[in-house]
Amino acid sequence: MDSYGKKIGAHPESLMMGHGYVPEWSEGAIKPPLFLTSTFVFKNAEEGEAYFRQAYGMDPIDKEHPMGLIYSRLNNPVLEILEDRLRVWEDADSALSFASGMAAISTTVLSLCRPGDQVVYTIPVYGGTDFFFNHIAPAYQIEAIPVEAGSDVVEKIRQMDLPRLRMLYVETPANPTNLMTDIVAIAELKKERSRKPTQDEIDTKAILPGEVILAVDNTFMGPVWQQPIRQGADISIYSATKFIGGHSDLIAGVVMGRENIMNQVMLFRTILGTMTDPFTAWLMLRSLETLKIRMEAQSRSAIKLARFLEDHPAVGRVLYPGLLEEGTRQHAIWRSQCSGPGSLIAFEMKDASDKARAFRVLNRLTIAHLAVSLGGTETLVEHPSAMTHSDVSLEHQARAGITPGMIRVSLGIENIEDILEDFRQALDPES
Repeated sequence: MDSYGKKIGAHPESLMMGHGYVPEWSEGAIKPPLFLTSTFVFKNAEEGEAYFRQAYGMDPIDKEHPMGLIYSRLNNPVLEILEDRLRVWEDADSALSFASGMAAISTTVLSLCRPGDQVVYTIPVYGGTDFFFNHIAPAYQIEAIPVEAGSDVVEKIRQMDLPRLRMLYVETPANPTNLMTDIVAIAELKKERSRKPTQDEIDTKAILPGEVILAVDNTFMGPVWQQPIRQGADISIYSATKFIGGHSDLIAGVVMGRENIMNQVMLFRTILGTMTDPFTAWLMLRSLETLKIRMEAQSRSAIKLARFLEDHPAVGRVLYPGLLEEGTRQHAIWRSQCSGPGSLIAFEMKDASDKARAFRVLNRLTIAHLAVSLGGTETLVEHPSAMTHSDVSLEHQARAGITPGMIRVSLGIENIEDILEDFRQALDPES
């Protein structure tokens, strides 16, 4: 056990400084070295055989005699340390790192769904995810069915004809509207829709036969402000490019969850080759050390900007969890499953259809950067309808509440007074 082990009951932010790493194994280096190697030497042939049998699922994972290092497509010391630390945030059985958020999403869905299966997913959802469900999944005969995110998702799903339901895929808060979906309620629905496996499924050794799987995209709030696995989700998915990476200098994804599910995802990751590389994993180890303080600072700035926008005469509506009205269902969901409001804001021009006005504001900002992505140390702004969600049909955009006059903001760690002044001058019609 490393010196930061859970034997002392440390909080996640403390464990990010050393959990999963033994300095004595690396010449006493305080930080894990970067292992830039493609392959690893076995002590003997028997050891190599045993490792490969676990890697390819021929033998079960043995915690008493864990699979050792084989090849960096399968495992690498830096990836293993990173994944040990990531799972701490949600108390997950295991975590896996990927080459991108979309690599995490696509590998997870393809590893758990089969031809004929149905996936219900909430909208709005990240544009790449929407494209995958609408254009990639059908090629594998996976039927993906959208449902509007929000307070009444469970009621809507109960009205659907879903004889082959395999996965419930939830993004909460929704991108970009910040609509909250009740994870606990969806988890209860998952239990209702799961069934006993058929004899044919048992005979053919089907994957998790009869079980409906709940996957939650936790990119917007996690892992500091929301932990879906603690709320009953089977899988928590991240674009680690965002807050986990946090410096706009890497592309990565993360999946964490239950061991039996993660073993299947890991097998597909091995064969599809969708894991992250050692250098990116090493950068994420750096970023995890400041994750909480960055997300706290960004959240403090976000609430100030949200209140400023709410009072500005050029703004028609501000969508931000920290402004949800007490007594509403949306506020109740947020308070029950989140410990903070996050740092993503969506707001609309006074005329929600005024794309030209939204573009004018975007073009006038000088400190906030006009760029897609989120969760970095710099404030970013973008136009969802024309940019991140441009591949989403206009019909689905309308259903999901994405309007031409909407702007999405991801707060960074700049001085908030500078950010407020930047938005003030950009929104001022006279300047």
